[in-house]
Amino acid sequence: MIDGAVRSEAEFPALQHLLGLEGLTRGEISSILDLSTRMKEIGERPLKKVPSLRGKTVCTLFVEASTRTRTSFEVAAKRLSADTMSLTASASSLTKGETLLDTAKNLEAMGPDIIILRHSAAGAPHFLARHVRAAVVNAGDGRHEHPTQGLLDLFTIRERLGRLEGLEVAIVGDVANSRVARSNIFALRTMGAKVRLSGPATMMPPGLEALGVTPCRRIEEAIDGADVVMMLRIQKERMGSDLFPSDREYFRCFGLTRERLKRARPHVLVMHPGPINRGVEITPDVADGPESVILEQVTNGVAVRMAVLYVLAHRQGRAS
Repeated sequence: MIDGAVRSEAEFPALQHLLGLEGLTRGEISSILDLSTRMKEIGERPLKKVPSLRGKTVCTLFVEASTRTRTSFEVAAKRLSADTMSLTASASSLTKGETLLDTAKNLEAMGPDIIILRHSAAGAPHFLARHVRAAVVNAGDGRHEHPTQGLLDLFTIRERLGRLEGLEVAIVGDVANSRVARSNIFALRTMGAKVRLSGPATMMPPGLEALGVTPCRRIEEAIDGADVVMMLRIQKERMGSDLFPSDREYFRCFGLTRERLKRARPHVLVMHPGPINRGVEITPDVADGPESVILEQVTNGVAVRMAVLYVLAHRQGRAS
C-alpha cells in the first residue's frame, strides 16, 4: 500500500511493461491517471517520500539525451523509496561498441526490477523487453512512442478540464518525427477526445485519417474551437534534410501567437513537451501566459511516473 493512497490491487492494469499507449484500454489508462492523482498528493506533502518501493531497484538507461524525462523518473523512483541506478550512453560501454542487449544483460545481473530505456531506435524497448526479466518502460524510442509523456499530458488535461471525453485537441508542428504526437493520438482517441493535426506538409505523415484524426492544412483551422492546443518541438536531430525553408518561415506559418490563440475556446490549455524553441514554435507571451500549463506538465510528470513505477513493481512482485 502507498501510505493509504491505494485501496486494492484490483485497481491496477495488468501491465508487465509500458512500451507504448497503442492498444491500452480506456480502463487501463484511467487506472494509471487515477493513481497519478494520489501520487501527486504525496508530492505536495512536507515529506515527499513513502516506502512503497523500498527494496526495489530502478535503472534508467538513456542512450539519447534527456533532461525532463530522466530527472522526472529519478525523482519518482526516489519518492517511492526505490534504489536507483542511472546510466547514459556517454558514460557506458556502449561507447566502446557493446550492444544494447549486452549492456542490458549486465545491468540485469545486478538485479534491477525496472529498466527505463530511452533510445534513438524505434522498437528498442520492445527488443529489450523480450530479453530481460525486469519490467521495461519506454522513455521514448525514435519516432515511435513516448508513453509516459502521453499519460502526463492526459493527466494534465483531465485535471484542468475535468474530462477527456469529447474534448477538441489540436496538435501542431513536427508530427512526422514526434513520438509525443503518436502517444497522445493513441491515448486521446482511446479516451474519447477528438484530435486535429496541423504542420508543414513535409512534417505530416501519410495515412493520418486511419488513426481517427483530422489533418488540417493551416494552423488556424486546427485551433478553431480547440479546448487544448499542443505544440510540438521541431525535431531537427531526426530530419534527414531540411523540411522547411527557415525558422522564420516556420513561425510565420505554424507558430502559436496570441492572435492565433484567440480562435480557441476561452478556457483553452496551451501545452508543449519541451524543450521549447521560443519564437519558432510558440511566442514567449503565450508560452508564459495564463493559458499555458507547460510547467504543470513537468510537475505532473513526476506523479505519473510514480504511478507507472508502482504499477509495474506490483506486476513484478509484491510492493510494500
